[in-house]
Amino acid sequence: MPLSDEDVREILRIIDESSLTELQIETEGFSLHVRKGGGGAEASGRPWVREASERGAVRHPPGGPQGSTTPPAPDAETDGLATITAPMLGTFYRAEAPGKPPFVDVGQRVEPDTIVCIIEVMKMMNSVTAGVSGTIATVVPENAELVEYGQTLFRVEPA
Repeated sequence: MPLSDEDVREILRIIDESSLTELQIETEGFSLHVRKGGGGAEASGRPWVREASERGAVRHPPGGPQGSTTPPAPDAETDGLATITAPMLGTFYRAEAPGKPPFVDVGQRVEPDTIVCIIEVMKMMNSVTAGVSGTIATVVPENAELVEYGQTLFRVEPA
């Protein structure tokens, strides 16, 4: 499924509004790799360069790619709690729709297959499961907050 120019603009907007420096999306027959940074004397005034490839579009800053694919470091203080982290960059939602109850709340028991939230990426809703058994101790991001790959979403008291 190719991305439209509007889709790519939305991806770039999300990256610009976050501290994320790189994003790579790969599907069957398509690849998009975006890195933030660069600029300087070699910049042409265009913050991103688009290249066509057999698998899709590649955009990177002029002067070559920069950045890191390393996810953010996990929180140093977990107090023995397990963490549920964001599997992707996107908008975090606690419920399936506005006005609906959250998937989980503090004090609620979860199993590995319990859906705890959704992350919206380019108008696609992606369910996130707990991946661990226990009780929700903390919900870290606010509803509708932009989250990054590897960011802690929930802290769970293991069962």
